[in-house]
Amino acid sequence: MNIFISNINYSVKETQLQELFSSYGSIESTKIIMDRETGRSRGFGFVEMPDSDEARSAIESLDGALFQGKNLNVSEARPKEEKPRRSFNNRY
Repeated sequence: MNIFISNINYSVKETQLQELFSSYGSIESTKIIMDRETGRSRGFGFVEMPDSDEARSAIESLDGALFQGKNLNVSEARPKEEKPRRSFNNRY
């Protein structure tokens, strides 16, 4: 199950996030999303857990939990929506 985590302290590293979630089960991957221009954390990321029951347990336990000075928002990740490309050349 893919888990979405927001309100992550900007100083948190992927290894710290993996350690936090690993107490609930095995982790396939951990990813903190970085800003392309600054290289700084954008304050959200994803954790992939292969066992759905372990993932649900992690979500229930860590949603709202204080971690590195901030209360995490943890939920099941939704698939990225495909948005139509915007064209600025269209004339009516």
